[in-house]
Amino acid sequence: MSLYNIFNVSGSGMSAQSVRLNTTASNIANANTVSSSVDETYRARHPVFQAEMSKALSDQSAGVNVLGVVESDAPLKVEYSPNHPLADKDGYVYKPNVNVVEEMANMISASRSYETNVQIADAAKTMLSKTLQMGQR
Repeated sequence: MSLYNIFNVSGSGMSAQSVRLNTTASNIANANTVSSSVDETYRARHPVFQAEMSKALSDQSAGVNVLGVVESDAPLKVEYSPNHPLADKDGYVYKPNVNVVEEMANMISASRSYETNVQIADAAKTMLSKTLQMGQR
């Protein structure tokens, strides 16, 4: 693997962590929304990643692909609140299946992973620069 391929690997990692940060932020932003039906209620979303194993086994640079974003199948939170303006005919409101503590931990992890990929790209840039400077002496 060439030193230049490190930029592709760290770039795909940064892109994946950016998607993870955005979905986590969306989950946190919608954590306290309320709905009058199960179908209209926000559901937590999570990105699905795939390692590029075929490239890793060959001489190409590996990385990570974002296959998509899926909705959580965890049960929604149902609350009896007959005086709420969005309550259904039985007096229930529906809240998202977002666990804010879990989402905050996920956000910290994604942020640190993004930062690590930035540091890897910076280290590769420094190594390439030093390599080029060796030929100037």
